Order: sequence, then C-alpha cells, then structure tokens
Amino acid sequence: MATTTARPRRSLLYMPGSNGRALEKGRSLPADALILDLEDAVAPAAKAEARAQVTEAVKAGGYGGREIIVRVNALDGEWGRDDVAAVATCGADAILLPKVESAATVHGLERLMAEAGAPAATGIMCMMETPLGILKAAEIAGASKRLSCLVMGTSDLVKDLGAEHTPDRLPVLGALSLCILAARAHGLAVVDGVHLDLEDAEGFAAQCRQGRALGFDGKTLIHPKTLAVANEVFAPSADELEQARRIIAAHAEAAEAGQGVVVLDGKLVENLHVEAARRSLARAEAIRALEAEGA
Repeated sequence: MATTTARPRRSLLYMPGSNGRALEKGRSLPADALILDLEDAVAPAAKAEARAQVTEAVKAGGYGGREIIVRVNALDGEWGRDDVAAVATCGADAILLPKVESAATVHGLERLMAEAGAPAATGIMCMMETPLGILKAAEIAGASKRLSCLVMGTSDLVKDLGAEHTPDRLPVLGALSLCILAARAHGLAVVDGVHLDLEDAEGFAAQCRQGRALGFDGKTLIHPKTLAVANEVFAPSADELEQARRIIAAHAEAAEAGQGVVVLDGKLVENLHVEAARRSLARAEAIRALEAEGA
C-alpha cells in the first residue's frame, strides 16, 4: 500500500519546548514540520513550564502550512498524561509518542486523546527507537486510524543495540527497513532518524541520500542549518519531474493508440512506473503549495 498522504515531510525539525526563542524562530524556518519537544530536550524541572509554553505557541499560530507536532513524555511516566491533556486541543496536527513498543500503547494514547477532546483530525506519530518497538513495527503501524507516521529514533536504538554509529549505518539497516515495510503496508509516512554530527555536512548529505534510497519520506533534524539539504534531497529533482511527465505522456499516447506495450528511451514502461511518476508530480505540487504558504 502506498503512503496515504502527499503531505511533504522532507524535514522535521526538533525544537526544544522550553526555549521560547526557538518556538518563535520556527515560524520562519523552511521546515516542512516542526516537532515541539517536551521530552528529551526539556529538563525535569522545566517540564510544566515547557508544556504551557508549547501549547500557548501552537494556539497563537503563525506557523503557516508547517505541520506542527508535539512530542510528549512517556505515558507511564510523571508528565506524559498531563502533556496529552494539554496538547490535545491546542491545535497541533499530531502528537508524537516516544519509545512505542506495542499497539496497546497507541490505544492508550487514543483513549487519552478522546478523553481530552482531541479533534478527529489530530494525528498520532510513533517513535520507533527500541529493539522491542522495531520487532513490533507491523503491529504498531496498524494500531490506529489516527496514526500518520513512524519516526525513527536511531540514536536510542544504536545505544540499546550496543552497536556503533557508522557512516554506512549497517548496524541499523535491518531496523530501518522493517519500519519502512510496516509503514508502507499500512499506508503511513515514515521518516529517518537524526544525524548527530553537525560538523559533518558531507556525511549528513550522504545519509539523506541513503534514507531516500531506502524509501523514507524525509528526515528528522536537530539544527536549522541542515534544512536546505534535507529539503533538496527528499524532493523530486527537475530531471525526475521531467522524466515523470514523459512517462505519463508516453503511456497515455500508447493507450490511445491501443498499444499494449510502451517503450521509452529503450525501457519498458508499465503501470507501476506511471503510478510512481504521478506520485512524484503530486509530491512536487504539495511542496510548492506548502512553500507558497510561507514555509
């Protein structure tokens, strides 16, 4: 099953919920989505203040067409349930739940959202960042109609595996592929984990290219300076779009002429190529529409 939405998610930038300046700056950054973080980026003593600050910022608006996601704390911890109660009706597009390891956890978030009065349009995203979560990826991906996206948490995953961060990411390729398979099987988007070395621009670009080749829709980011590369890599290029138009035109011309076989540039063109071409054009149009809203 293909992804159910063409909404651009090339770049999802984490923003610390306790940093008011960052929340304000997010209104002008060219990110497809902002993840306003109440979990890892916020110290325990600042949790309540960050929660209030994030909900006020989202209610105030001004983020244009950017997808606004709030990462809450774990539901079985001290702050998670209060986070959900506060965020459910603030206008966020989705709630991102950390360290999801079962469908039951997703169902628990669903219930809390319903009790708090969350609109039907408010989505759920799940962090895939533990060995058990990866093994339960298919179960999690099919857990809720609210679920829109799986978000890789590769830093925690590498730690839990006792593995190493390597340029080729061989230690986690199996986990990445499992989550992509689960997401696509259930019509979800899926985005890659962060690249931790902000000084390694070449390595970051290579990781983005690898992520796109694997099938990810985009990448989570920890600094605004990485936005441009992620946006470029995860968008269809001008050459790709031109080829998509040629594929669609050649297939339509052959169909009109009653020809069952279509060959373009010496290569066979089938329905699956036409579907992929249309998907690329739709993705490009969605990106243009988002950027027109000031993103």
